[in-house]
Amino acid sequence: MDIPKKFQNEDGTLNNDALLKSYSELKKKIGAMVSVPGACADVQARERFNRAVGVPETIAEYPEHPMFDIGDDVRQRFLDAGLNKTQVEKIYDIASEYLAPAFAEVFQSQYENDSLAELCNFFGGDEKMTAAMADIEKFGEKFLPSDTFESLSSSVAGIKSIHNMMQTIEPKVHAGAKHAETLTERSLREMMKDPKYWRDHDAEHIRKIESGFKKLYS
Repeated sequence: MDIPKKFQNEDGTLNNDALLKSYSELKKKIGAMVSVPGACADVQARERFNRAVGVPETIAEYPEHPMFDIGDDVRQRFLDAGLNKTQVEKIYDIASEYLAPAFAEVFQSQYENDSLAELCNFFGGDEKMTAAMADIEKFGEKFLPSDTFESLSSSVAGIKSIHNMMQTIEPKVHAGAKHAETLTERSLREMMKDPKYWRDHDAEHIRKIESGFKKLYS
C-alpha cells in the first residue's frame, strides 16, 4: 500500500505521529458537524440543528419590518418552519417589492375618497360640489397663474382657499380703471406666485391678496 507523502518519514516509512495528528483533527471536525435531523430525530437533535443554522430560540428574536405588523401567530409559523432571521428578512424584502405599489395605490384611492367626501360635505352635496368645482376652475383660469392654480387645486385645503377667495371677490370692474387694474392685478398675480400663498397657505399673505382683489373689483 502506498503511503501518502504527508504521512511519510524522510526514508519513506510511516510517520505515526503525523497520522495520529491528522486523525485527531478529523475527529474534532466530525464532532463539530451537525447532521440534518431525519423524520425520527429527537427534540434535542432538531434544536442543535436549528441553532447551528441560525433559527432563533424564541419568536421575539425575529426582525420587525416597518411595513408589516405580522403578529406573534405569523412569527410562530416562522419558527415552526425552521426559518432563520436572514430568511425572514428576505421574505420581508420580497413582500415589500411586490406589495408596496399595491399599498400605495390603495392609500391614494383612500385619500381621494376621503378628499371627495370632505369637499362634498363642505359644499353641501354632490350637485353643489360639482357646480362649485366648475366655478372654481373658471375662476382659476381667469385670475390665477396656471402653476398656482394647479398647486392649489390638488388639495382640499387649496380648493377651499380658492372658494373663499371667490366669495370675497365680486369681479365688477369699474369703467375708466383699466390702467390701475392692470398694474394692481399684475402685482397681485406676482404675490400669488409666492410659496407663502400656494404652498404654505399663509393666512396674512392670503388676506392681503383677497383684500387687493376686493378693492380692485368692488
